[in-house]
Amino acid sequence: MSSAGGSKHTNFIVIFCDNLGYGDLGCYGHPVHRTPNVDRMAREGALFTDFYVTSGVCTPSRSSLMTGCYAQRVDMHVSDKGGAVLQPVAAKGLNPSEITLARLLHDRGYATACVGKWHMGDQLPFLPTRHGFDDYYGIPYSEDMTPRPGQNWPPLPLMRGEQVIEAPVDMPTVTKRYTEEAIGFMERNADRPFFLYMPQAYPGSVRIPEVGEDFAGKSGNAEYGDSVEELDWSAGEVLAALQRLGLQQQTLVVFTSDNGSPKGHGGSNAPLRGWGYSTWEGGMRVPCVMRWPGTIPAGSTCSELCTTMDLLPTFAALAGTHAPTDRVTDGRDIRPLLTAEPGASSPYEAFFFYHMEQLQAVRSGQWKLHLARESKRAFHAEDGGPTEALLFDLVADPGETHNLAAEHPDIVRKLTELADTARDDLGDTDRPGRGLRPAGTYPNPTPRVLNC
Repeated sequence: MSSAGGSKHTNFIVIFCDNLGYGDLGCYGHPVHRTPNVDRMAREGALFTDFYVTSGVCTPSRSSLMTGCYAQRVDMHVSDKGGAVLQPVAAKGLNPSEITLARLLHDRGYATACVGKWHMGDQLPFLPTRHGFDDYYGIPYSEDMTPRPGQNWPPLPLMRGEQVIEAPVDMPTVTKRYTEEAIGFMERNADRPFFLYMPQAYPGSVRIPEVGEDFAGKSGNAEYGDSVEELDWSAGEVLAALQRLGLQQQTLVVFTSDNGSPKGHGGSNAPLRGWGYSTWEGGMRVPCVMRWPGTIPAGSTCSELCTTMDLLPTFAALAGTHAPTDRVTDGRDIRPLLTAEPGASSPYEAFFFYHMEQLQAVRSGQWKLHLARESKRAFHAEDGGPTEALLFDLVADPGETHNLAAEHPDIVRKLTELADTARDDLGDTDRPGRGLRPAGTYPNPTPRVLNC
């Protein structure tokens, strides 16, 4: 298991924040948030300007990172109740037959751990331990999914393996405990290859995150900023552990987010348009910093389009294996972009923006076309209803402010044809796709509750 850096093996760490906006980090221009550790990652590695998730919401976005597929392909784009994300006690989850990134690496001899928010099914067949992870410590869905009138959900559970160990979880201590758990895993596996998936709880889905006492009231941007600065502290602790263990040059660390910051939470997607939960750039283009000393050139910037789907084939290749060949996957090996090979370019002819089953936009090169629709599905009222075709040059206009559709009918026609290929393969509101696989189902789901 050789790496591009010449080590005997390459370790992988993915820190996956929840609802962190494109403009929420110092290295992406935030004027208040202090994020010295991630900023240092950018100085010592690469900052990605055009890195995407496949959905503006949690469950489908996470399924794409794990499977290397659009969420529609693995049927994780609509919940068992017809919503955009899975809720507690869901009868649906990521199919156990899917080959996840964790399973690929586990089969290559990697120690694997998921520390944090899963949100791809809370029933036993769908938990991380059934998808290639040796260890799991975290909350199986969003931290805002707590008991309330009309929702007979269980107290928010913290799990170790397949057992609930605390309910309700003490949220202000979660980031610190996740960090300690992650470092413990690294220490136990310092002499073998490992994959650490660290999907953090914050900034989160609640409007007022509960942060640790060392960070409360310290940021200058209320609780939201406090949570961002605590996440940066956590990343710094992970990096310090790598240095202490002598693993820096053989470990690729990725810091990114599952979607943009939601409206009204205090975050920033600047200079992009729109909020999390949407198909505007602010919903699906996310901050991403990668660090791998000796392999990723320090201080580099990658402005080519790439996605979370690319982590699976890229990590697989670095670990001496490959993406599954018995099924369709959508991610691409982006090693040339990581190492800044001369002339390296995006492997995508087109990237597709879906909200649930509805195809809403397509990007090819510098151009993004929001498709004309008689009815656009949306979380935010201002984004819904009938829409006209909107064409934006994202290089000149990342804020999606100047509609150029009338000036470039040839480009509109080309992107519309690309959208039709996605409709045939992945589907749309008026048709099923031909390349889809079913999610897992679990009749009579039961709550994850504390048993002691």
